[in-house]
Amino acid sequence: MAKFKGAVVVNTERCKGCDLCVVACPSSVLALSTEANSKGFNFSHMEEPENCIGCSACAYVCPDACITVYKVKVE
Repeated sequence: MAKFKGAVVVNTERCKGCDLCVVACPSSVLALSTEANSKGFNFSHMEEPENCIGCSACAYVCPDACITVYKVKVE
């Protein structure tokens, strides 16, 4: 079976810090940043990028569609 490595890109200006993606992530990759965006929200970011499997669970639950997930096949 092929293994995949994932990468999550968050549009930090659109993210309102609802924490749904952090809870949905099965690999505990995401966390809320201690920094705030221009609207004053603590946005989501990749805390443990090496653990990302590219499952897209975070993108599915994001109510503002500000998450894009990329997958790369690892040989």
